Amino acid sequence: MAALGARVLRTRALARAPIRLYRAGLGFVFGSRLLMLEHIGRRSGAHRFVVLEVVDRPTPDEYVIVSGFGRTSQWYRNIVADAHVWVSCGFRRRTPALATPMSDDESARALDRYIERHPRAWKKLRATIEHATGAPVDTLPMVRLRAA
Repeated sequence: MAALGARVLRTRALARAPIRLYRAGLGFVFGSRLLMLEHIGRRSGAHRFVVLEVVDRPTPDEYVIVSGFGRTSQWYRNIVADAHVWVSCGFRRRTPALATPMSDDESARALDRYIERHPRAWKKLRATIEHATGAPVDTLPMVRLRAA
């Protein structure tokens, strides 16, 4: 199963398929466990889109997301360059937000809470990430999104 999930993550067309649903206003079908992050390309200046899992929801206006491919993910590098983003989640569409990378300690605590709440999902997600990246998952960089 991890191999199939890893293949989906590495296949651009499959990984990007949910973006069309979000852009068509149908993101609510994914509930509140996923969100679409719209960010600005650090080199191109173009609007970019990625669908990510919500790891935590500390307040109604906050989301915590994880970069399964680490700090080298394009979306992660883009939000470090420009923290002004837009979030679509559930029935919310294109809400302006500020993206703040979390410290390693904050990320570890958020991951521990996620593992406690979703142990089976974590087991599958961890196996998928490790298969896709070829590296063990010790820590994962996380980002806090706050509605502006």
